[in-house]
Amino acid sequence: MRKTITKAMRAEPDFDVCIIGSGAGAGPIAYELVNAGFKVCMLEKGQWYDEQHFKKDEQLGRHRIFKSQHDKERHVIEEPDGEGGWSRDTTSQFWGGNVVGGASNFMSAYFHRLKPNDFKLLSSYGAIKGANIVDWPISYEELEPYYDKVERVIGVSGKVQPHKFLEPRSQPDYPMPPTAEHPVSKYFDNACKELGFTPLPMARGILSQPKGERRSCEYSGYCGSYGCNSGAKASSRASLIDRIKHKSNFTMLTGAKAYRIQTDDDGQATTIDYFVSETKSQSLTAKKFVVACYSIESARLLLTSVGKKHPRGLGNNHGQVGKNLHCCAGGTGHGIFDLTKLARNKANALKVRGPFFNRFLQDWYEIEDKSLSDKPLKGGTLDFVFDPPSPTAEISGLKWQSNGELLWGTPLKQKIKAHFTQSKDFKFEVFCDWLTHDDCFVSLDDSEKDVWGVPVAKVRAGFHPHDIKVAQYLVDKGVEVMKAMGADEAYGNVFTQPTSNLVAGGCRFGNDPKTSVLNANCQVHDCDNVFVTDGSFMPNGGSITPTMTIYANAFRVAEKIISHLQ
Repeated sequence: MRKTITKAMRAEPDFDVCIIGSGAGAGPIAYELVNAGFKVCMLEKGQWYDEQHFKKDEQLGRHRIFKSQHDKERHVIEEPDGEGGWSRDTTSQFWGGNVVGGASNFMSAYFHRLKPNDFKLLSSYGAIKGANIVDWPISYEELEPYYDKVERVIGVSGKVQPHKFLEPRSQPDYPMPPTAEHPVSKYFDNACKELGFTPLPMARGILSQPKGERRSCEYSGYCGSYGCNSGAKASSRASLIDRIKHKSNFTMLTGAKAYRIQTDDDGQATTIDYFVSETKSQSLTAKKFVVACYSIESARLLLTSVGKKHPRGLGNNHGQVGKNLHCCAGGTGHGIFDLTKLARNKANALKVRGPFFNRFLQDWYEIEDKSLSDKPLKGGTLDFVFDPPSPTAEISGLKWQSNGELLWGTPLKQKIKAHFTQSKDFKFEVFCDWLTHDDCFVSLDDSEKDVWGVPVAKVRAGFHPHDIKVAQYLVDKGVEVMKAMGADEAYGNVFTQPTSNLVAGGCRFGNDPKTSVLNANCQVHDCDNVFVTDGSFMPNGGSITPTMTIYANAFRVAEKIISHLQ
């Protein structure tokens, strides 16, 4: 039976602050508060892995050893069935990594900033029927100093190049020079300029020079989807938590599955309950709590935290927890180059492994094209990349013939040899806004429970047709670039299903408790000693990867928490 905690029963809390999660929304909070002298505890469901565990081997990637417990609490997903209804299935696709540092260990670390128009989507572009578009309660100018802090504290490499949609910056350039440049970059630059596009060097949350105990990038190619063996990647663990882990006022509890925040008669949070095994539960108390479990799980934790003042879940008195979830809208595309048809220097350039292809296009961050719309539309970003090495997976796919029969013997050997020596796959990724709407949200499932007996999260993931229109426009631009570079085959696809990563929203911040979960400082409206600092707070994801913004906002909120504690 749940025990009600009253003011008279309260003892001195175990900690000043308890942080649930350890990823990009959690690391800056811990780093700032511990360095300010406060007593901090961090709960992480996964284990502590570091550089010695991250091997440059596709068989030791996150899917094998860092996601092993995801089947203990699979999500239920509902998607459009094409007939006006919803399909239902269970999935573990939304887990980014149960490990200290979370999904930031496995990111590709494209570190783009949002732009001023991302903060004013409604006032800049107007309402769209069926979409819950709002402006942010803070401006780009308020967040800019914290973007700068991310670049300096975490370590970002790059080169600022002026262009039409460059966001205002307090510093003229990044603190570190760009990582080593891939030799094919010059061919990309030339092709884009011939098309009238503006090729831009991409900033990365990856060290081009050593920083503290972290080594610089070693250019193995095993980056996106892999843990970093050198510590160069700006994961929350490597860049922040490792720097405070030995301090006496910091406690890290791994293997701790948080499942409920308890509140007192006044509605204030007092206790976090967590499992340390499939049957054993423990509790600790704190003055303030920070929820940063990744959007879907943060909403789930609030919904399971029922109390006297929160009968529908913590922060859910207006039914907003879990609403306005957004995935990563956009698409992807490929250029397949037949190396036997290219000049030797160009073919050799495409064969090079290791250096990043640090290029992106933002010519259409705002689209002004009458063939698409009579008024300007919010557009997006195209990032051009080489996929990390995955020879075993690629070979596995080559064993099948077009008729579905197995290929083997000499024909298979010849096909494998041609794949790795005579062709090259060059990829682009498109990012645009996944508009928030009433058919994309998180709730608790009525029938499925995890191994601890807690209802699992149900994710309904419908998309808005406007996103498809914008994404297709951008995908077509990427295909155009691939053709201009001389690809023998160029194609692209638009996302109509939720991506497995870069999910945000679900606890939107705003000024009105009736339409948001958090205030401008990311405090739960009706429980102001609980903060939510992962991507849940974002009203929209912008037209970039959101990781840098999550880091920046967490640094901003850390200042607010310190001010409250002082």
